[in-house]
Parts: sequence; structure tokens; C-alpha cells
Amino acid sequence: MTQNPGTKPGWYGKLNLVYAKRHDATQLIYNHNQAPFKVQRPFYPEGQEVCHSVILHTAGGVVGGDRLSSQIHLEADSQVLITTAAAGKIYRSNGLIAKQTVNIQVDAGACLEYLPQETILFNGAVYQQDLRVELATGSSFLGWEITRLGRTARGEKFVQGEMRSHTEIWQNNIPLWIDRQYLPGSEEVFHSPHGLAGNPVVGSFIWVGFPISPEIIKQARSLIMHNSDAGVTRLEHGFLCRYRGNSTSEVRNWFTNIWQMLRVSLLNRGNCIPRVWPT
Repeated sequence: MTQNPGTKPGWYGKLNLVYAKRHDATQLIYNHNQAPFKVQRPFYPEGQEVCHSVILHTAGGVVGGDRLSSQIHLEADSQVLITTAAAGKIYRSNGLIAKQTVNIQVDAGACLEYLPQETILFNGAVYQQDLRVELATGSSFLGWEITRLGRTARGEKFVQGEMRSHTEIWQNNIPLWIDRQYLPGSEEVFHSPHGLAGNPVVGSFIWVGFPISPEIIKQARSLIMHNSDAGVTRLEHGFLCRYRGNSTSEVRNWFTNIWQMLRVSLLNRGNCIPRVWPT
């Protein structure tokens, strides 16, 4: 068991992945992981060009005091899809903050589809996540973040603790999208129309790299479920989707439909759902 060197218990997990294109195939050429991280053997359900990787968190969940950091590098022209083996669980805090940091570098001509399964924050969790993506010219990034606040199946609300999320996407030292979120756990925020409006699930979907046609924006909006609070915003170099609602499966289905549409229209790929996702 590798834990941090301080007096408080907690995992100090690290992950470092490097992908490269070799002989018309994308390969994982460097893989260093420190518990609780582990990476399954890469697989190729749609041919050698796109490498699929599944990240596992072997401890089963994140607790206060945990420090998890990931470095992901896609060398030129590599094509990678990364997901997680299961939903992430952030347990009630023991008084310490849990932190997860992900730094991604995507070189020229490369494309990363970064699609972790949802994160579940238990009531009382104190969690901070930071994601920074550096894009080169001609590269692209597609990613999403789905969060359930409270174990609602047990009647639990997120009325204690807090979540902080900070995302930055840059291309050639120019910021393309910077997003900061702060959500304190309280009854007021949970029910406020400016907070969760009584909804325990939030999600963000981002495509960044090059401009999107109005037709794709229109199609993404047409896929919105009528009983959810969701929207699509066109960005200078991509577009953004937001969701606030009651259903993890609903937002996952919406995001998946948009993702599959982009695969066909922009990436010249077919439908390919990761095998570890729930059916």
C-alpha cells in the first residue's frame, strides 16, 4: 500500500501514460502507475489506429487526505480513448480534502476521447478536481464530466461538504475554455434555482480543437431530453453541453449520443461503446 508520507492516512496515487503512433497503430509506450491506480492492457475494438485504455482505482473510492495525480501524453497523430472501469466514489470527509489532478498533453494531429464514468459524491465529501489540457495545432480533445451529488437511491442529499472543479483547455498558449465551479453542500444551494434546483446530477461535455458547424450544434440541441435542464453553447474552437437533472443514465445517454454523432461526422469513426460501461 502506497500512502502519502504525512501523519494522516491517505493514498498518494500517480499515473503517467504516454501514447505514440507506431507503424499505423497507436501504442501505449510508457505506463507508470502507483497505487491505487492501475491500467488494464490496451485493447483495439475498432482497429489498431485507436487505442482504448481503462483506468482502475483499486481502493474502491476516494477519502479525505487522498492525493491523486495523472499525466497523460499523446504524441503526434496518436488516437486514444480513455475511460474508467467503474463510477468514482468520493466518501464522506474525515476532515481533510481529497484532491485529484489530471494534466493532459495532446500533440499535433492527435485526438483524445476522455470519457470517465460518473463520480458519486457522498454527503459530507470534500473534493477538489483539476483538469488541464494542452493542445497543439491540429489536435483535438473530447471529454465529459458527470457528477451525482449524494446517494439519492438511499434518499441522501448533498447538504454537507463541498466540491470544487477547475478545468482549463489551452492551445498554443491561448486559453480556449476555462471553467471554475464551486458547490457547497447545503439545503439552500441544493434547492436554489441558481444552484442545483433540487437536482442531484450535473454534467459537462466539451469538444475543443476546431470550429463546429451550426448543423452539429442544432443536432446536439435536438437530442436534449425535454424534462431536463440542459443546453448547448457554441465556442470559438468547439462547443459545450451542460446538464442539470435527476438521472445519471439520462445525461450519459445524451452525452453518448452527441459523442457518437461527432465520431461519425468529425472523426470518421463508427459507433464503439467501451466494453466496461453498464448496458
